[in-house]
Amino acid sequence: MNVSLPLVFVLGVISWAAIKFLGVRMWVAVVIALFGFWLSHTFLAPAIESGTRTGVGVVNGDNK
Repeated sequence: MNVSLPLVFVLGVISWAAIKFLGVRMWVAVVIALFGFWLSHTFLAPAIESGTRTGVGVVNGDNK
């Protein structure tokens, strides 16, 4: 059985758990999210997207 979850949902759950259980302050999570938005508008965005897709493919076992 395969379950498909968006990466944003998974990262949101991890962020919520970090805030709730690890004591990460909310402003730190907001700054990290803003950094991600700003980073997505730079020349590094295609490399980050490619690396993310490759990493997800490795975890899912899609590397044939």
